[in-house]
Amino acid sequence: MTVLRVDASIQGDRSASSALADLVLEHFTAARPDEQVVRRHLGAEPLPSTAWPLAVAGNFTPEEQRTEEQRAAVGLARTLADELRGADAAVLALPLYNWGVSQHVKAWFDLAIAGAEHGARLLDGTPVVALVTRGGSYAPGTPKEGWDHSTDYLRRVLVDVWGADLTLVERELTLAGVNPAMDELVELGTLMRKTAEEAAVDAGAALARRAA
Repeated sequence: MTVLRVDASIQGDRSASSALADLVLEHFTAARPDEQVVRRHLGAEPLPSTAWPLAVAGNFTPEEQRTEEQRAAVGLARTLADELRGADAAVLALPLYNWGVSQHVKAWFDLAIAGAEHGARLLDGTPVVALVTRGGSYAPGTPKEGWDHSTDYLRRVLVDVWGADLTLVERELTLAGVNPAMDELVELGTLMRKTAEEAAVDAGAALARRAA
C-alpha cells in the first residue's frame, strides 16, 4: 500500500495541520509499519509558479514543437497526477490562508489536473484524510461566518472531481494563545485542538483497518 502525504503549511515545525497529519500517520504506521509513504511538502518546496501555464500550453503543442520549459512543466504535471493516481490512500495537511487555499495548493491542483486526461478521477474510491486548520473561526454565528472559501473548494476537487472517499478533520482557533487579541478564546481553542487530535487518531486507525 502506498500512502501519499502532502503538506502545505509555511509554518515549519509550528504547523498545526502538519501536527494533525503526523498523528494520522503515527497511528497508521503503528499498525502497518511496512507500508510506503510518499511525501510532498508544497510549503517547504513550492511548485514553480510558471509551471501551470507552461503545462497547459504544452498540452496543446505537438511534443516535437514544445519548448524545453513546456516539456519540463508537462513532465511535472504528469508526475503529480501519477502520484495521486498511484496512491492507495492520501493524507493531506492543507491549512486555510487568507480565507482560501494557499497558492501552493492551488498550483498543485492545477498542475495535477493538467497532467491527467480530461475528467480523470485521480483518487477514485481512494481513502483520503484532509486535515484543515484555521487560525480563527468561521462557524455559524461568528463574525466571519461564510469567509471560509477553502473547505468547500477542497471537497469540490477531491470528491466531485477526483472521486476521493474523504474524511475531513478540522481544527479552528489555532491562533488562540498566539494572537493576544484572541486570549479569551484560549479555552475553546484548546478544546478544539483536543477534538481534532482525537479525530486524527481515529482517521489513522481507520486507514490502517482499510489496509489490512
